[in-house]
Amino acid sequence: MTSGFIWLWIGLAGQAIFVGRFVMQWLYSEYKRRSAIPIAFWYASLIGGGILLAYAIYKRDPVFIVGQSGGFLVYLRNLQFRLKERRESPSGRADPKMD
Repeated sequence: MTSGFIWLWIGLAGQAIFVGRFVMQWLYSEYKRRSAIPIAFWYASLIGGGILLAYAIYKRDPVFIVGQSGGFLVYLRNLQFRLKERRESPSGRADPKMD
């Protein structure tokens, strides 16, 4: 196997995780019967975005690198907010409006 072929599959895996987060958010909102973003959405965003960023770096695509870097920072910050809410909540859960 060539490294290009392996990186193609890494990129496809990252894209699959990244797209899967939208399906997860949609199904979770349907379950809650309101717009809701589960904490797993932010983990999937971070993992999928991180894999896509690695792929973009491998491909040396500056547009893709800049785009994924910015998103990666947003996902990381939102996850930090959610984890902080969880730590500070008496129930140990994040804001129920977001769950």
